[in-house]
Amino acid sequence: MNAGSSAKAALLTEDLKHRNETRHPPRRPRDAASLILVDRNHPVPRVLVGKRGKAHAFMPEMYVFPGGRRDPGDNRVGLARPLNGAVTEQLLRRTQARFGESAARGLAVAAAREMMEEAHLSLTPAGETEPLRPDVSHFRLLARAITPPGMPRRFDTRFFVCFTDEVEADTAEVRDSDELQDLTWLPIDSHETVALPRITKVVLTDLKEALEADRTLPFRRMIPFYYFQNGRFVRELI
Repeated sequence: MNAGSSAKAALLTEDLKHRNETRHPPRRPRDAASLILVDRNHPVPRVLVGKRGKAHAFMPEMYVFPGGRRDPGDNRVGLARPLNGAVTEQLLRRTQARFGESAARGLAVAAAREMMEEAHLSLTPAGETEPLRPDVSHFRLLARAITPPGMPRRFDTRFFVCFTDEVEADTAEVRDSDELQDLTWLPIDSHETVALPRITKVVLTDLKEALEADRTLPFRRMIPFYYFQNGRFVRELI
């Protein structure tokens, strides 16, 4: 790891050490997906985040990207337009043999479905007859992170990203839901203005650096993978 990668992993490790949370028995992480919707029509790009309710077992009262676990039915949902082939290849890296292309597609569907459920923003193009038949052709994979052992919920989360001007969706339709309140367009360099989980701050930093390197966010690129090993977080490019 280079110095920047080591610093990000160290921040996650330090944050975990200082949490005053009850440790839970080990459990297998569940596949999950988040969608980072980026509005680049500003000098500093903005992303959509919302506040989780205090009753949530996982990250209560924190601002997060719309997202959630992959449901079994997500694998069977049809797509208006499929994932870019390079993104599918990335999703298949470092996975178990039973994780195939249908599961990779299901993660993209989960991200689109959660955006619709949590922010009321549909990525299903006009003219489609199904309420959920999203266009995921503009999704890039930005990062992957596995919740460390001992947490009340564990997820293997893939962070997708796309730009507001690429999708056939009216961002004026965004509104609060039971899952996310106070939906906000947050400048990507304003980490301290709302309560963000440490992993969200780290992924926002990854996004900022990726945009500085290439504002188009190429589909085919190495992505950071965060996981816990031997008592500390590791950041690996895959």
